[in-house]
Amino acid sequence: MATQAKVLVVDDDPDMVESIRLILENANYEVASAESVEEGLEQVKAVEPDLILLDIMMPEGTEGFHFVWQLRNEFPAELAETPIVVLTAIHDHTKLRLYPEQSDGTYAAGEFLPVQGFIDKPVTPVQLVDTVREVLAAQEEPPGDQA
Repeated sequence: MATQAKVLVVDDDPDMVESIRLILENANYEVASAESVEEGLEQVKAVEPDLILLDIMMPEGTEGFHFVWQLRNEFPAELAETPIVVLTAIHDHTKLRLYPEQSDGTYAAGEFLPVQGFIDKPVTPVQLVDTVREVLAAQEEPPGDQA
């Protein structure tokens, strides 16, 4: 069997982090976590994750956006290109939309933020694992094969 993919969860809600950890470890992923943007960016360097699950709304509001921009613009390419899936309840708390409201909930990854996917909280275990698998599989495809 191939080595376990490493997933970094950046979320300030310890209960959410623990739930995600249990779901992903049960699906044979290695999980690291961080409670803030600063800690998350340090964990990217230390863990070199294969995928990042990122909350947007942390204590100050929308720190997740800052995390994405810092990672994409201030890190070496091998880390800056780490796929990110935003896992958020922002749509329940603000009128800000990460995808068009007329949409059926599907939208192109990276259309509004340079990330590989979005999941609205609450998320089911099946949806979480399926999304992680899909994003990781897409990263393994040769560049000419991606749509």
